[in-house]
Amino acid sequence: MQEGDFVLIQVEDKRFLRRITKDFNLNYKKRALKFEDVVGKEFGTLVNGFYLLKPNLEAIILYGFKRKTQIIYPKDAFYIAFKLGINKSSTVLEFGIGSGALTAVLSELAGRVVAYEVSPEFYKNALKNWDTFGLCKNVEAINQDFMDADLSGREFDACFVDVREPWLYLKKVHSVLKNSAMCGFLLPTTNQVSRLLQEMDGLFAGVEVMEILLRKYKPVYERLRPEDIMVAHTGYLVFGMKIM
Repeated sequence: MQEGDFVLIQVEDKRFLRRITKDFNLNYKKRALKFEDVVGKEFGTLVNGFYLLKPNLEAIILYGFKRKTQIIYPKDAFYIAFKLGINKSSTVLEFGIGSGALTAVLSELAGRVVAYEVSPEFYKNALKNWDTFGLCKNVEAINQDFMDADLSGREFDACFVDVREPWLYLKKVHSVLKNSAMCGFLLPTTNQVSRLLQEMDGLFAGVEVMEILLRKYKPVYERLRPEDIMVAHTGYLVFGMKIM
């Protein structure tokens, strides 16, 4: 590990994501971790009771991303990316990017992502998150309402939408998707889902509605049991494939 690198630090059941700088200093209970304890060490090393681990994308999103709005949790984001069926030949449309967490996941799998965010505050924060961790080099980010976007002659292999009233954008989304392309939506309430389903009729087939619940267990072999708190409902996922 060198100065400027990010390291995921685990001590007991706590995790911290930190950048290694000259003034690096982490105190936990009676233990301390300083710059000279970390720099030059290999990832996976145990120092003063702290495990020094290499952060993956999930850790970066959970512990490193600055949030101006609720992020799409990794438990949903990784499934969304799988469900959209994208690969390095895919160009993906996304709008309502918020803090840019899902965009980072889509970017890892897709060839290109075109991402719209209407809020200047959210847009700038997402760009900062990506720049901090060197992510989303293949993302074309636009600070604009998707409804106002000029997409003449463009087609997309998949789409994901995270806005309050997605049904207002359905016809435009439909017009820029390739036939049979998958489109996904995230909504927090059932009444929004009902309205969306009504408006999707005749535009999308194979429609599915689901939620993903994540229940973790305490990794203690003498007393294996569920964690006291679980990440349960974070939103309803709706998927459908474009029909002609």
